[in-house]
Parts: sequence; C-alpha cells; structure tokens
Amino acid sequence: MKICLKNISKRYHRHWIFKKVSYVFEDTGSYAILGANGSGKSTLLRIIGGMQAFNAGELTYTSENAAALPPENIFERISYCAPGMDLIEELSLTEFLKFHFSFKKIIPGYSIDRVIEEMQLAGAAHKLLRDFSSGMKQRAKLAQAFFSDTPLLLLDEPCSNLDQQGVDLYQQCLHDHTKGRMTIIASNDLREYQNARIALTMDNFKENI
Repeated sequence: MKICLKNISKRYHRHWIFKKVSYVFEDTGSYAILGANGSGKSTLLRIIGGMQAFNAGELTYTSENAAALPPENIFERISYCAPGMDLIEELSLTEFLKFHFSFKKIIPGYSIDRVIEEMQLAGAAHKLLRDFSSGMKQRAKLAQAFFSDTPLLLLDEPCSNLDQQGVDLYQQCLHDHTKGRMTIIASNDLREYQNARIALTMDNFKENI
C-alpha cells in the first residue's frame, strides 16, 4: 500500500496548523510522526486515515497491486487508535469486540476470547466498558486496532493512560502484530516509537507556514 501526500495544508479558522506537507509512505514497517502537543501530528494522522478534511493539497492511496484506491473505500484498510476515540460504554468488552469485528476482519488465527486474553483483560471480559479504568479502556482501544486484519495501522499516542505493564504489553503487540503492515505512530514519547524505521518531525513542516 502507498499513501501519497502532496502539499497537504490544514487550518483551523485563520490559523494554519501546517502547510504544504508532502511525503510518500510506501513500505511496510513503522513510521513515527513526532512533535510536541499542539504541533499538528494527531491532525495529520487523521488526515492520512481519511478521518479529517484538509484545506489544500492532494492525498492519494494506492493498493498493493498498484491500483488506485478511492478515498471512500480506505476505511476497510485502516485500523486506528487514539486517546480521544469513543468506546460504546454501554457494552461489555466482549460485546464491543464482537461489534467491532462484525465489520473489520480479525487477524487470522485469533478469536475474541484470545484477543481479550492477550490484552490481559480476561477478568473484565463481561464488565461494562463504562466501569473500566482509563488504562483498561486504552487496552480495549489498542485491541480493536492491533487485531484488525488491515494493511495500515494508525496509532495516536498509544501509551496514553497506560502503566508500565500496559506499556510493555503495547510494545509486545507492536512486535508481534505489525509484520507486513504499514504502521504510522503519532507521538512525543520514545516508548511508543523506539523501533520506528523512519521518524518524521512536525518541525520540518513548520518552515512552510
């Protein structure tokens, strides 16, 4: 899969977050988009995933067989995790994952029970998400992202709210479940991207503002 950004620019009202961002993501492996809070890295990640509009520029997607992918069809190829994403808190963890994997394929060889076990949440499998701690909720968000069978994995500050055990679990998932996938991590925390193949800094784009 290839993602081509050409002169992508984004503003909120009259304030430009970034201008003329151009880059081609074209290989499997991990990329990191780095920057301080408010630098625009999360916004850029959502734009890459087709979840947020941009004000100028061009964004194109190409499949593994070099066919152009319409932006409206990119959703099925993307998994996404971010601290601000909503969970359906009226559901239990098992119900939530069953719902999620009803429209995203689970990675081969896995069942929902196995996903829950691997995320070390077996004791909370039937607990309502609204009763989860913030760290447990983050593990649930990571579960639906890592275990979806998609070629593109987008992770926005993935260790948010995790204790050291959770960080270790995240890093194990990153090792075990990103082979053959393109993974793009928006972060300002080395623990989240320390093995990234390529690191891009938002400061590189600010010279265009």
